[in-house]
Amino acid sequence: MANQKHHRTNEEDILDEIKLISGKCIEGRRRMERITQAQLAAEAGIGIRWLREIEAGSPKPSIEDHLRCAARLGLPAGYFFLPMMFLQNRRSFPADLLHGDMNRLQEHCIEYIIEDYYLGAVIRKGRRASVPLDDASPRGIE
Repeated sequence: MANQKHHRTNEEDILDEIKLISGKCIEGRRRMERITQAQLAAEAGIGIRWLREIEAGSPKPSIEDHLRCAARLGLPAGYFFLPMMFLQNRRSFPADLLHGDMNRLQEHCIEYIIEDYYLGAVIRKGRRASVPLDDASPRGIE
């Protein structure tokens, strides 16, 4: 059989980068909470060696293993999905965001999406009803 090189896809690169970011977040939170690797591994249902792979940012562990560890540590979903959104849109993820209040950032993103969707729906409804945009602003709707 010919020696074939495995050509990486952009999706694989993104997932590898996400796993690297995730591993560092998991390790940081575990240390902050003073939980040993043995404790976290047992509670997440994985082996210690596998947890070490996760914390090292190895691409081998599955996303599910990362999420299992993160859930045990109380990390919000945003720590995982916000970097993914940045990378999928070919933007560099500012790692400092992970050291801030990720719950607050996640809530802010959710509120923005809701407001943006709501405003868009109001504008679309106003256009269908031929209502001037000034009358369809969120301030005028109660």
